[in-house]
Amino acid sequence: MENTTLLEMRSIDKSFPGVHALQNVDFTLRSGEIHALMGENGAGKSTLIKVLTGVYSKDQGVINLDGRFDVKIHSPQDAQNLGISTVYQEITLCPNLTVAENMYIGRGKKPITNWRKMNSDADKILRKLDIPARATQQLGTCSIAVQQMVAIARAVDMDCKVLILDEPTSSLDEQEVEKLFGLMRDLKATGVGIIFVTHFLDQVYEVCDRITVLRDGQLVGEYEIKDLPRVQLVSKMLGKEMDDLSDIKSDQDAYLGEDADEPVYEATQLWSDAGIKPFDFHIRKGEVNGFTGLLGSGRSESVRAIFGADRVLGGIVRMHGRQVHIRGPKDAMKNGIAYLPEDRKIDGIIGDLSVRENIILALQVMKGFFKPFTKAQAYAFADEYIKKLNIKTASADTPVKSLSGGNQQKVILARWLLMHPEYLILDEPTRGIDVGTKIDIQKLVLELAKDGMSITFISSETDEMLRTCSRLIVMRDRKVVGELSGEDLTQSMIMSTIAGGE
Repeated sequence: MENTTLLEMRSIDKSFPGVHALQNVDFTLRSGEIHALMGENGAGKSTLIKVLTGVYSKDQGVINLDGRFDVKIHSPQDAQNLGISTVYQEITLCPNLTVAENMYIGRGKKPITNWRKMNSDADKILRKLDIPARATQQLGTCSIAVQQMVAIARAVDMDCKVLILDEPTSSLDEQEVEKLFGLMRDLKATGVGIIFVTHFLDQVYEVCDRITVLRDGQLVGEYEIKDLPRVQLVSKMLGKEMDDLSDIKSDQDAYLGEDADEPVYEATQLWSDAGIKPFDFHIRKGEVNGFTGLLGSGRSESVRAIFGADRVLGGIVRMHGRQVHIRGPKDAMKNGIAYLPEDRKIDGIIGDLSVRENIILALQVMKGFFKPFTKAQAYAFADEYIKKLNIKTASADTPVKSLSGGNQQKVILARWLLMHPEYLILDEPTRGIDVGTKIDIQKLVLELAKDGMSITFISSETDEMLRTCSRLIVMRDRKVVGELSGEDLTQSMIMSTIAGGE
């Protein structure tokens, strides 16, 4: 297949109030290539994609597509009609409809009348892509990973010329990622151009042909994958030299207080209605530990039980040796426990509220809504943590939904740090955010621990867990199968413990 230019975006400019999101940006996609679009959160990746898909109108610039000069894209429907399909990081399907309905709804001007054919066609593509779902199954009964695959199946089945994958692997396990990569390579062989947005560097180097890097709304450069080592890629994304990600931990001291060995939180035979088996767990003052295991192993369910986010069915909990009863999140908060949830969109941010309102929310809940903070207090709290965590926002009054994913994550983190918790639980705090913000959060975690805060850190990236944690609880099939620390804290030991059990 001849590698011809399929898409050209030239001198693209886009501004919002207070933010120049894209400044004279160029982007080129060839037919039959997988092209990574890289940059920190706030670099302009999502804005560029939304200009291409008609969600935003560009202020200036030209888009040429498949031999057509200066095509006009005023809506997502225009983009779809031109052969541009998008699968976003946040699943935008309808959980109350069937898998087939989600694959075909809104695809044509006429309403669907032949339901049998629709279900048959859907089952064919599900089988072709080896997706474990039935056409007639309600989408909401599928796992997040399967829902993501259905969204990809919908996009693939639309005879697209340009396929945009925006963080498609963030909810997939290794086998599902490999399945997706196989599909991407098959599409590439037919001449489809794929724009791949991800924060997993290993995946970029495994599947991509070229890389375009954006920073602060501007084009840094376009590179052949073979010409850009990953250390240079990170440097270009951050705008500063960076020798190695792996030495974040090396220059960090542990908490050395007299009470360093004191268990802040202890649980004995704790279990909940989320299906995890009873487990024992403790964390010491100033310790960073974590739960690790494959997707679905019970990592998130374990910390949700600790915080009381799921209904606890049994177990004994102690704080500083004293038995406490944690029946729900408010009980946990009263006992100095804070929790940043896995899904920031559903369980974290309240999109229509401002950055300020999101930051003070937990503290206001504890104080009581009939005792509101003064305006001056609220702004002081917000401004302190916007500055402390370097949250990129036009102002404290900006709606939090308009911030990039990484900055939304920082807002939720600010909410809990404002509570000054003794014990902070972070479930996937760096999922779907840029390398620079990941490093900021990892360094912050180690600094907080050095000051005496106890932190449980969960990440699907094993390297990140090894950099951050001094002890790991290994899970498989929703039960604890081992605990690793010291010299045993290696990727090979984690994998063998998951595979071999005790």
